Amino acid sequence: MGCGNKTGNLQRKHVKKIPAIGALLLASNMLHGQQIPSDPGALEEIVVQAMRMDRSLQRIPAAVSVVGRDEIQLGHQQLGLDEALTKVPGLFMQNRYNFAQDLRVSIRGFGARSNFGIRGIKILVDGIPETLPDGQGQVDSIDLGAVEQIEVIRGPSSTLYGNASGGVISVTSESGPEEPFGEIRLSAGEYGFRKLQVKSGGRTEDLDYFISLSDSTIDGYREHSEAKNTQLTGRLKFQLKDDADLLTVFNHSDQPVSNDPGGVNASQATSNPRSARDRNLLYDTGEALKQTRLGFVYSKPISSAGQLNIRSYFVWRDFQNKLPQFPVADGVDLERFFAGGGLSYTKVGTLGGKPNRMIAGFDVDDQDDDRKRFKNDKGIRGNLRFDQNEHVSSYGAFIQDEISLSDNIELSFGLRHDEIKFDVSDRFLSDGNDSGQITLSDTSPMIGIMFSISPTLNIYGTISTSFETPTTTEYANPTGGGGFNLQLSPQTAANHELGIRGNINDRHYYEVAIFDIDVKGELVPYEVDGRNFFRNAGKSDRKGIEFGFTANPNNRITVSVAYTFADYKFDEFFKVEESLGVIDITDFSGNKIPGTVNHLFHSEVSYIHPSGWYGAWNILYVDDQFTNNANTGTNDAYILSNIRAGLERKIGKILISPFIGINNFFDESYNANVRINAFGKRFFEPGPDRNLYAGVNLRFDFR
Repeated sequence: MGCGNKTGNLQRKHVKKIPAIGALLLASNMLHGQQIPSDPGALEEIVVQAMRMDRSLQRIPAAVSVVGRDEIQLGHQQLGLDEALTKVPGLFMQNRYNFAQDLRVSIRGFGARSNFGIRGIKILVDGIPETLPDGQGQVDSIDLGAVEQIEVIRGPSSTLYGNASGGVISVTSESGPEEPFGEIRLSAGEYGFRKLQVKSGGRTEDLDYFISLSDSTIDGYREHSEAKNTQLTGRLKFQLKDDADLLTVFNHSDQPVSNDPGGVNASQATSNPRSARDRNLLYDTGEALKQTRLGFVYSKPISSAGQLNIRSYFVWRDFQNKLPQFPVADGVDLERFFAGGGLSYTKVGTLGGKPNRMIAGFDVDDQDDDRKRFKNDKGIRGNLRFDQNEHVSSYGAFIQDEISLSDNIELSFGLRHDEIKFDVSDRFLSDGNDSGQITLSDTSPMIGIMFSISPTLNIYGTISTSFETPTTTEYANPTGGGGFNLQLSPQTAANHELGIRGNINDRHYYEVAIFDIDVKGELVPYEVDGRNFFRNAGKSDRKGIEFGFTANPNNRITVSVAYTFADYKFDEFFKVEESLGVIDITDFSGNKIPGTVNHLFHSEVSYIHPSGWYGAWNILYVDDQFTNNANTGTNDAYILSNIRAGLERKIGKILISPFIGINNFFDESYNANVRINAFGKRFFEPGPDRNLYAGVNLRFDFR
């Protein structure tokens, strides 16, 4: 899908010219046989940064999507990343409305197993990882109102980023524009939604600056689903001597309330969708967190052909939650310090007389968690039940190379080696000492080739790999106490992909990707007494086709379509359980992987009038999905439709932008999330019915 933001807000870069809305892609000069001249509505070349080396989207031998600022911010409610990313083929998202569990994201099935947080997908913000060395990620510290661009690599990418890189989501914050500005955004909606955002930015001779402060509150559609969040986001880029620059990024998130209504069974989801699970109410389940992230990226040219990049970052996270587990409910108190850095060197030159680009470097990441568990005495913290320090360190070295074999053929290859060490120090010794260490390593190769059939048509093939260790949480011992589940091993995958990417003149863009992924040791969850544990399936197979199309037939209308067909199933999966000396073997081989869908379709039509009025209507179809490994539970298919509209009108130096939106326009009854393999068949978290939001944005020009 390659979407880019080349226009900013509708009237930010023009007054009389008609713009393209947010992510207009490459478009076409031919519509119904009528020739259309070239104009500003056609987009410039889109450059992707998430590949480690900046590359033109058209020249990447992999499935990559880029979403721009207007698609993320303009007229959106800005509750979750899925508002902007539903149009990315191969990307499936759930759980926008449960802020205690975070958004559930899966790319080609990676991440589908997660009942909370994000697994198997590398999350980056301004080049700083939001995914821990153990593979667990979250997006609760990303302020959508301060995001400039999101890049998505669809498919295994451990050659680029190491552990838990079944896909990559790279977020770039806004930078300061040439013209200094101040902006206030007020929005409100049903279910107690309120958000205030203030931001400002600009440029001087030696400094590019941007800062944003937002505060949001929502009571939630379901009982016991309230959430509050305050975020401060900033980005400073200093121009130094000798063409060097230093980028400083920071974020502070304070989320004091995120209640968890829990999953319910099918009968309760139908008869009373707004209700919460009774135990979640009794034990006041939910979470609270504070996180501060600080990162630095230093770049300096080394001669005319080389570039040096050095990065470092520091993350402090305090987290508490209360859980409804049975027979003894408890809660977690976590103090985390997460830090790391890396160095890379890029050189442009020749190899064997052929144009060549190479990058080599290393990453070092370190995670230190002090984790305690207390008895949850009906919402009140009770006695200490668990106390251990979890230390995870990760070291990775990589090299990539691109060589142009001819004017029409480019070969890419890469190699990365990672070593990850888990070290647990048990401090709760009344039930024995479960301290221990595990060291895991993996080498991830990649090779790709790009054929340029014509300037507007490219065909590529690639083989890429990924590996995924269990997280510290997933390593939890199901037999009780601390330490590791020694029966658990990493998951590995090999992705074989063919794709075509092209455009018809400048106004229609299309892409098709066909993939086949072999996974060994698939990590799958199961629930015991309300708590999730994990086991390895033997093998699984994932096949699919992704299709994306965007048309800009004229300067006013944009149409986008994204469709994914996927067949994800267990090839070999035997569940072995022992009870009272009796061994029970269940064969899940051939079953569909729960939490995945066969058909996923999204389409959007947007319209912009020269006077500044705009509107967009989209529709999302999500196929039915199995809720457990046995494939005995099903979540029904559903169709969601959303509408948003607004106006941008400049009065003097103030750009006034009122907007309004309707979510679930056709009032569909559906489940916004599925809890995989949930105990007691409590698989479902119902989504809200038709609801309205509105707001106004005021942008002040400080010229």
